[in-house]
Amino acid sequence: MVRVFEGVFPAIVTPFLRNDPSRLDLEGLRSNVRWLLTQGVHGIVPCGSTGESATMSHFEHEKVIETTVDEVNGKVPVLAGTGSNNTSEALLLTTAAKNLGADGVLVISPYYNKPNRAGLVKHYTKIADLDIPVIMYNVPGRTGQNLEPDLVIELAKNPMIVGIKEASGNITQISRIIKDTREFDFNVISGDDEMTLPILALGGKGVISVAANVEPKRMVQMHEAFMNGDLSTARKLHFELSPLFKDLFIDTNPIPVKKAVAIRGMPAGSVRLPLDDLDNQKVEKLTKTLNSLMPLTNKVAAKKSTEKTRKRKR
Repeated sequence: MVRVFEGVFPAIVTPFLRNDPSRLDLEGLRSNVRWLLTQGVHGIVPCGSTGESATMSHFEHEKVIETTVDEVNGKVPVLAGTGSNNTSEALLLTTAAKNLGADGVLVISPYYNKPNRAGLVKHYTKIADLDIPVIMYNVPGRTGQNLEPDLVIELAKNPMIVGIKEASGNITQISRIIKDTREFDFNVISGDDEMTLPILALGGKGVISVAANVEPKRMVQMHEAFMNGDLSTARKLHFELSPLFKDLFIDTNPIPVKKAVAIRGMPAGSVRLPLDDLDNQKVEKLTKTLNSLMPLTNKVAAKKSTEKTRKRKR
């Protein structure tokens, strides 16, 4: 049975041991996934760009997918990142994800080597031939190449290519893809938290989200408010979250979100080289934004705690 890929799918960070980023923190991964499930997310995406897939070995890649699938235990779809600029490698990773029980795969367009149109069609068709649902991923800022609307519309005719994660930032392009794929079983999903609400308004079906690592409930509430016709609430949540959307990209993803996860007290560890941690000024800015998003009850409790501490010091 093909699972439905709609709603809020956190692109999860991959926790490494706090003092040893060369080793996976699989218990930390399980803990993060369990918490996300309690927040009502509609799916989980391991091994995406946010999960530092570029610096994971094939063995680690498979362990992260296996652990995520096991912890999710069928509650929501698992959409595993399996893309590469090497078609053979993408096929190996996709086969492994399928065998490990992933419900679908997220496949970034080949980066660096800039294939021509025929090469892109063959690349995605070969992956789709493995008989697992494929979500294409268009992020020109990472790959150096845009998946043009005509190409996406052609590939959408393949029944196993069921959607695209769109992070081009080009709302005209996204609008055309949504309009011209309506006759197919094909979903356009936002790949940019800031663009989620506009894309939903055009007929998009959800978001593969960085912000949902730390604010999953608000992201889910925004999506569900829009789907229930409550645009006022959806807009309010969008503007409430906008500072976080911005600050999660004050440095290369996933450097800020991994720090945000750690600030919130969840397993994260540091990023792997060649990425490096945030400088102190950016950490301070991100912390301020995260604190501003604390629920009101938590803010009141934090204020009382601060007042008690001050009285003791007197």
